[in-house]
Amino acid sequence: MAGRIVVGVDGSAPSLKALKWAAGQAALTGDTLETVIGWEYPASWATLMPGVPAEFDPEQLAQQILDESLSQALTPEQAAAATRTVIGGNPTQALLDAARGANLLVVGDRGYSGFKAAVLGSVSTHVTQHAPCPVVVVRGGEDD
Repeated sequence: MAGRIVVGVDGSAPSLKALKWAAGQAALTGDTLETVIGWEYPASWATLMPGVPAEFDPEQLAQQILDESLSQALTPEQAAAATRTVIGGNPTQALLDAARGANLLVVGDRGYSGFKAAVLGSVSTHVTQHAPCPVVVVRGGEDD
């Protein structure tokens, strides 16, 4: 019986690698592929982002990042078959919530955060400890 593979996407090179891996795994298992991106306003949104236009829409930007990531990393057929989910809220919690009932959760080893040198990023570390399903962390290369 086919299930669902959830993959976290943030547009970073490791997340694109995870997306490719998850699509390949979904093709092997017959599972559906659900791509997830979470977004939230920074705590000090107004002071950190001077000059940001009032019409700036972070949800729309997240959708754009997700769409571009799928078209960059997947074949047109794979991208068309993938479910795209944009969740307003903490990205880690968004992935954990989306993974409920999934066969597998796939993430890159690090994404867009302040600690690029970390062995594992904060999201991948947290989901490996708290996910409701098995987790695959796809490691990037040195160039990622």
